[in-house]
Amino acid sequence: MNQKGLLLVISGPSGAGKGTICKALLEKSEFWLSVSSTTRNPRAGEVHGESYYFISKEDFKNRIDKGDFLEYAEVYGNYYGTPKSSVIEMLESGKDVILEIDIQGALKVKEAFPEGIFIFILPPSMEELKQRIIKRGSETPESLMTRFKSAYKEINYVSKYSYAVVNDTVNGALEKIESIVIAERCRVDRMKDTILNSREELIHEQLYD
Repeated sequence: MNQKGLLLVISGPSGAGKGTICKALLEKSEFWLSVSSTTRNPRAGEVHGESYYFISKEDFKNRIDKGDFLEYAEVYGNYYGTPKSSVIEMLESGKDVILEIDIQGALKVKEAFPEGIFIFILPPSMEELKQRIIKRGSETPESLMTRFKSAYKEINYVSKYSYAVVNDTVNGALEKIESIVIAERCRVDRMKDTILNSREELIHEQLYD
């Protein structure tokens, strides 16, 4: 029987560097990254099926009605959602899964999967966060201000998460997340089968030695 995979949920304010961290983590581990669906337009360099599944609002709403999403939310006028079946299939097969999702979605996932590892990515400072968003070159002055104000509100949700990681450097943040995963794998409640097997082996040795 396969050990159930770990569900790693990573979120934080826009511009905190969630995507960069997840990409680096995938390059160093065997996590499977769940690709979300969204109704927003692709940004420069984004690829359908890799960055997101870019679909219409009509299609998205039809999938909501069918119960196809593990979670979904409306953010800045667009919908984002996590396909349910593929995530559950991977976890049940023993594969570790990363969800890079917004805060609303993460809290919904926490209700369904409280055993997940919930990590909130923080910027080194709000000024650094602002500069990161500006460097994207995809925001108007109005949308920049909207995202920056939202970031202040979103940071208040950090207490809902299991861990907080400051993304001062990608390598530093990555090391912290890898340490969190190692510690989580060693939790007694995740090692019940291993502990039970060890106890049974010990009893067998005592009986037949």
